[in-house]
Amino acid sequence: MPDIEWIVLYMALGAITGFMAGLLGLGGGGMLVPLLASIFTMQGMSADTAVHLALGTSLACMITSSTASIHAHASQGAIMWRAAGGMIPGIAAGALLAAHAAAKLNPAHIASFFALFMALIALQMFVNWQPEPSKQPITLRGLLTAGIGIGSVSALTAAGGGFLTVAYLSYKNSDIKTAIGTSAAIGFPIAIAGTAGYVISGWSITSSDPYTLGFVYIPAFLAISIASAVSAHYGARCTHRLPEAFLKKALAIISLLLSIKMLVTLI
Repeated sequence: MPDIEWIVLYMALGAITGFMAGLLGLGGGGMLVPLLASIFTMQGMSADTAVHLALGTSLACMITSSTASIHAHASQGAIMWRAAGGMIPGIAAGALLAAHAAAKLNPAHIASFFALFMALIALQMFVNWQPEPSKQPITLRGLLTAGIGIGSVSALTAAGGGFLTVAYLSYKNSDIKTAIGTSAAIGFPIAIAGTAGYVISGWSITSSDPYTLGFVYIPAFLAISIASAVSAHYGARCTHRLPEAFLKKALAIISLLLSIKMLVTLI
């Protein structure tokens, strides 16, 4: 097993990302990927393996954080279950296929895509740009199509599901807090399908590495999951007590910082 200081660090990460998952409807992967990639490298793992393990482990951790977040948002009546149900089939398919493809890509390309994606999210939030709200009602076909896109991006970055879901539902005239709650519900199938993809695709690559299950590092997964399950509940409660403008600015700042962190790791 890793030394105790690594376990403590994993639990600290879990507490922070779990709180942010509940607060902003994120799965937590956006925060975990660049940080875990750095930690795995410091533990002596190769750079190539570290990025893929960070992606797979982050998605696995999202299973726990999104479950706790769903419970908290559902208790506030802030989840549109019809919208979530319509997007889940597309999300599961997109996430599973993209996760399998990601295992074959150069880690530097994945890291670059992650950094660019998070930077674009930050820019959009800072300038407060958003498309004119749609006058068309939400349809099952639209939800399925959006789900495929969101699931694919999420599996490639272990992030983005919350950001993209909030953006899509806001475009469809949902208020920010309901969109955040619904994005938390959508994070669960993204996590399940994405984790399955990384476990399968990394099975033969990490078979000789201790404490791994495909591209999931078990000690980090367990420590982060335990801590995030506790803190996600408190983050979700704070969502419904904070103003919308604050939530948007928080999303923007976190996105920019994560983009910079991944670029530093890449360099």
